[in-house]
Amino acid sequence: MSSILSPRPEVLDFLLSRRSHPSKTMTSPGPDEVILQKLLAAAARVPDHGKLTPWRFVIYRSDKAVEIGEKLAEMAEVRCGPLDEARKEQELTRFSRAPIVIGVISTAGMHPKIPVWEQELSTGAVCMNLVNAAGGAGFAAQWLSEWYAFDEEASQYLGCREGERFAGFIHIGTPTQAPVERARPNLDEICTNWPES
Repeated sequence: MSSILSPRPEVLDFLLSRRSHPSKTMTSPGPDEVILQKLLAAAARVPDHGKLTPWRFVIYRSDKAVEIGEKLAEMAEVRCGPLDEARKEQELTRFSRAPIVIGVISTAGMHPKIPVWEQELSTGAVCMNLVNAAGGAGFAAQWLSEWYAFDEEASQYLGCREGERFAGFIHIGTPTQAPVERARPNLDEICTNWPES
């Protein structure tokens, strides 16, 4: 191991125990402005071939959650017809479950040397860094991509510009309960040595 680096077992232990928290189990407070800036700075420290920064953030604060929910419910009714009470409540509360939501937008585009796929992978890394940074700061976090991430009109309403798309929405808040563990992949089933026999 290089002498420049020193072991950080607590970081590895954190990653090995990391778990998403359902946004519906979050409450206030969320990160304050100082912590939020640190979380976003950590999120932006990802591999980025060509230093293109092929992503950006949109911050949705709790004071806008009702307005957003009403618009999403309206759009959902146009697409699906009248909503039953459960579905309407789901749409109305999309952005009020957590005290803050961060939209991560992919701005990937054609480049003579750097494939769009690489740029999109960098955007995904931003999402995961943001989830991990929030967890490392003691908050609950969940990366979601709901129907409005893929709907052109809804995406534009939520801040997408021409040629952009949402990689997801990171909900951040204070946990109200421990997350439930789930089965993890068996490494023996997904790892091989090259060349494969």
